[in-house]
Amino acid sequence: MRGMHSMTGFGRGAAASDAWHATVEINSVNRKQAEVVVQALRELAELEVRIRKAVLGVVSRGRIQVSINLERAAEATTAIRGDAPLARAFHDAFIELGRAVGHAVLPAASDYLRQPGIIALSGGEIDADEAWLAIESALGAALTSLAAMRETEGQHLKADFLARLVTLAESVGKIAADAPGRLVRQRELLGKRLRDAGLDLDPADERVVKELALFADRCDVSEELTRLDSHFTKFREFNTIGSKANDAGIAQTIVEAKTELEKIREQVQNLE
Repeated sequence: MRGMHSMTGFGRGAAASDAWHATVEINSVNRKQAEVVVQALRELAELEVRIRKAVLGVVSRGRIQVSINLERAAEATTAIRGDAPLARAFHDAFIELGRAVGHAVLPAASDYLRQPGIIALSGGEIDADEAWLAIESALGAALTSLAAMRETEGQHLKADFLARLVTLAESVGKIAADAPGRLVRQRELLGKRLRDAGLDLDPADERVVKELALFADRCDVSEELTRLDSHFTKFREFNTIGSKANDAGIAQTIVEAKTELEKIREQVQNLE
């Protein structure tokens, strides 16, 4: 159980370059295979291959959602620029409109501002490679944080598994202690049934001895107990014991053991 990791976790990282400040948040949940979902600006789409490669270098299972927030660094400079040819064409369109309606129609300053492209901020565009300088470091920090949380959660799962295995081992011991008494109880039960049926057979009667021998053979769980004692990877042995034991006390122990097994199976689904 060394190196056990949970598939559930969260990580966050932040970094800045001369131009950009990036914040990356990563959430991971259960999934049989690895699935990486990237939420980022459209201009960063070309970075998804790099992001997925970085994520899959750290995790191998689970649904991983990577959210990237990008802001221009305060130190980054921007400039206002005007598109003079577009502004002249915009003005000429108003002149033509005035001629068409028979009186002058001139654009106001607010009209120029509302027209996309005439007044714009230079440097506002996002260069993906430039943004990657900040995103890569933030992503690395977020993945480190995610891996640490998944490892911590995995250690909690490991402790829970070990505790449940102790409980299962105790169940095996209880079954092993109870098993030898089954034949005695079966002999007593068989005798009672014979007496209730008005039959008075000698316990040494060959038919009684044969019946008890068949019962002992059918209900022998020593092989399953040996396998369980050697390793707990063959958890299905509890089902076999339950079907063969034919004993209320052992059956109750089996129910309790299978409850622990089910809890372990549920937790295993969250392991990477």
